Amino acid sequence: MSLKRTNVYVDPEDLAIIKEAAKRRGISEAEIIRQGIHLAAMANRVWDEPLFSRTFEGSGRTMTKHEVRETVADAVQSRSGSGTAT
Repeated sequence: MSLKRTNVYVDPEDLAIIKEAAKRRGISEAEIIRQGIHLAAMANRVWDEPLFSRTFEGSGRTMTKHEVRETVADAVQSRSGSGTAT
């Protein structure tokens, strides 16, 4: 994947949280920022097709907020690769 450099202004408190999270997770601050940018981009994307164009069988119950968050976190973590700093 080709990356493009850009500069952003960050609230000092947010940057401190990012620095601590990067250290705790063993990844670069840049990787956390890239993940955040990706999530923001996807949240604001206009899709050409409806999100649910097909029907899928399920358990018949609505997932809890905790289950949704865990599923999304797992997907983001698996997409980010091995977790090594870049």
